[in-house]
Amino acid sequence: MTGQTNGGTGDGAPRENAQAKDGSRRVVEREITSRVDLCRPDGRLNPAAVGWSRTPLHRANIRGWGRTMRWEYWCLTTPEHVFAFSASSLDYLASESAWYLDRTTGRDVSSRSLIVPSRGTSFSERSGEGSVRIGKGTLRIAVDETADGTRLRLRSPEFEADLLVHRIEGRDSLAVVVPWSSRRFQYTVKDLGRPAEGSLTVNGRRIRLSADDTLATLDHGRGRWPGKVLWNWGAASGRSGGREVGVQIGGKWTDGTGSVENGLFLDGRLHKISEELVWRYDTSDWMAPWRITGERVDLEFVPEHVRSADVTRLYLHSREDQAFGHYRGTVVADDGTVVEIDDLFGWAEEVCRRW
Repeated sequence: MTGQTNGGTGDGAPRENAQAKDGSRRVVEREITSRVDLCRPDGRLNPAAVGWSRTPLHRANIRGWGRTMRWEYWCLTTPEHVFAFSASSLDYLASESAWYLDRTTGRDVSSRSLIVPSRGTSFSERSGEGSVRIGKGTLRIAVDETADGTRLRLRSPEFEADLLVHRIEGRDSLAVVVPWSSRRFQYTVKDLGRPAEGSLTVNGRRIRLSADDTLATLDHGRGRWPGKVLWNWGAASGRSGGREVGVQIGGKWTDGTGSVENGLFLDGRLHKISEELVWRYDTSDWMAPWRITGERVDLEFVPEHVRSADVTRLYLHSREDQAFGHYRGTVVADDGTVVEIDDLFGWAEEVCRRW
């Protein structure tokens, strides 16, 4: 079994060390309400950027070479399908992958490409603005912000996709700056449960996705990373108890920094959960139930499918175990209301990266 450890310090954020009986720990975070640069002119983390926001407000004006990580991950889910892809650049290489799961049969299809050195790539400085491109390799990815929403296009020998993720005005996302130090930091945006539609072709089979039952989630990341990171991430969205609900949780990689990426979304409104959660799961059996707990969170996650990958290339090693399944339990809203989570579909993962 493995769980979350607590302790250590990071730069640039206030914190408190109130620890609950289950090992979770409250932190004090600042809400950012106006646009801000992620970095100072010398390339170090801007202390004014440390905090969280309900919409993307940071400009990732990152300088330097060698430890800069930029990525865009999208996952679309329906009652029958899961389709996910990622585009990332680590200065000396670019990595891209796509994955499809037929939930009715349990069969999956994957595509992966590494580009050395990282050329033919571009990543916008702001989430929700501009474009992302990987135009070399066997897997081509284009993400464009348009007046109608976010357009996702992808092509590889296995896949062809042209999808539109709708943008809903007034709806919150969760953006957080995680400060390991003034030289190592990460800006992440989690945007959950946006309706999506379009065409997806998998090995010649065309699938039409409808906005009536397709939900898209974005993980946007820009930062300068340490050489090795271990993280948990979980997300789920849909309807529960007659309300539109989203759950965003993370762990391990944020421990001791004073920042966390945890939140509850109710009818499009973010309820920020400022505590380090405890993750419990069996690394010898990823299909066994997971538990994620804190003062405001008590969730069980029951997998239905596990995607595992172990990739080594040059200085990069990535081990990923990502389970898809259903969450159930309770999360407490800002006003103290206990929100029941009942069979909300999503995922939970443990990832270890070294580069």
